[in-house]
Amino acid sequence: MIRPGTDLTVYLCREPVDMRKQIDGLALLVQEAMDLNPFEQALFVFGNRQRDKVKLLFWERNGFVVWYKRLERECFKWPTHLEGDTVTLTGQELNWLLDGVNLKAMQPHKALDFQQVG
Repeated sequence: MIRPGTDLTVYLCREPVDMRKQIDGLALLVQEAMDLNPFEQALFVFGNRQRDKVKLLFWERNGFVVWYKRLERECFKWPTHLEGDTVTLTGQELNWLLDGVNLKAMQPHKALDFQQVG
């Protein structure tokens, strides 16, 4: 799957979404249900009730891009340990989610910041 960059802010809508919604419907959800701007440099993630389908919405310079993934078996492990109807993820956490990783059970290593001495 072609994946968006990991440097983007990712907003995940925790409530199930009707996967028949297309760009306009998803952008309206971003504005009204998530209270966010669909034109900002961020990725918006939506899943269906069964959690076997996911849509990602992104504004790219002059138009919207929608990614869609349907699992043939299993389901996406939606984060249940995070608070709120809209959850902020890192790009890496999004990739883990798309790969089927349970974000509650796994935490990445902390980033190290070494400074050169002298």
